Amino acid sequence: MPVDNSMEQLRSTALEELDACTSNLNLQEWRVRFLGRKGLLTGLLRGLKNLEPLERKVVGSEANQLKVFLEGRLALAEGRLIEQETLILGENDRIDVTRPGRLKKGGGYHPLTKIRREIEAAFISMGFQVVEGPEIEWERYNFELLNIPKNHPSRDIWDTLWVDYRNERGERNMLLRTHTSPMQARIMEQEEPPIRVIVPGKVYRYEATDRTHEWHFHQVEGLAVARGITFADMKGTLYEFARRIFGSDRKVRFRCDYFPFVEPGVDMSIDYLAPGATTHDWLEIMGAGMVHPKVLEGVGYDPEEYTGFAFGIGLERIAMLKYGIDDIRLFFDNDLRFLRQF
Repeated sequence: MPVDNSMEQLRSTALEELDACTSNLNLQEWRVRFLGRKGLLTGLLRGLKNLEPLERKVVGSEANQLKVFLEGRLALAEGRLIEQETLILGENDRIDVTRPGRLKKGGGYHPLTKIRREIEAAFISMGFQVVEGPEIEWERYNFELLNIPKNHPSRDIWDTLWVDYRNERGERNMLLRTHTSPMQARIMEQEEPPIRVIVPGKVYRYEATDRTHEWHFHQVEGLAVARGITFADMKGTLYEFARRIFGSDRKVRFRCDYFPFVEPGVDMSIDYLAPGATTHDWLEIMGAGMVHPKVLEGVGYDPEEYTGFAFGIGLERIAMLKYGIDDIRLFFDNDLRFLRQF
């Protein structure tokens, strides 16, 4: 069959099959079949080598024109297909303006953020400043300057996570802080009394996780140092804190307790009515006491001239009491069903 007749037949077949294409997949198959490197048009052009030079030039030009023509028709077919799909999507996605809209749920603060802000506001109103400190701490600040020397049995209270770092003597002396109390020493090293600060932040303990324990949690450390501060000042401050967080009718109890960096030391409890209970009970919410004279001496203060008190509050404990939460792990599970309650 002459080349020009084959070309005309190819043109007719290509247009006929192009009109039958109903999807992008069909169009791609058509392009490969007629215009691809191994397509019918390419195969037809391979026969040009058998023609005379003058005829080859004419037929080659016609073949190129056919290629441009078929590419143009392919582009038109693709445009029509896109337009049809858009119309179908438009029909399916048409908005019925008479139907009620979807309500968007607003976000909120995490319960630990809420209780932290409440605690900060309570102490700021009593003249305290809010400062923060490093979560990776030196042993000197975490223990030694808080009257907890090396090999002292009281270190067993804090299940410490040590950082894989050793000093020039081969000793591990860097750790994840076990409490926010190291900022007591850091602040007193840098400032002269009077001092009134609270230190909120995350702390770490190497202990098992259950409904009342986590390996990482939050504390708020408090420190006040000045001339003439007494135990009564501490009791009044902490009672006012409990009243502002838990209500004006809250009862408070102090009992003797031991902490290496305070003397005397106490734990503070509030009267608490557990869910389903009929009688109130006492529940500890913090440890506190008068700053130990050795701690004052360690930072260069004269304990004959200055006194002070310190306290440590577990943020999760306060939130669990205030919001009726019975499992500390809920704070860290990122469960929206829990978080949306606040």
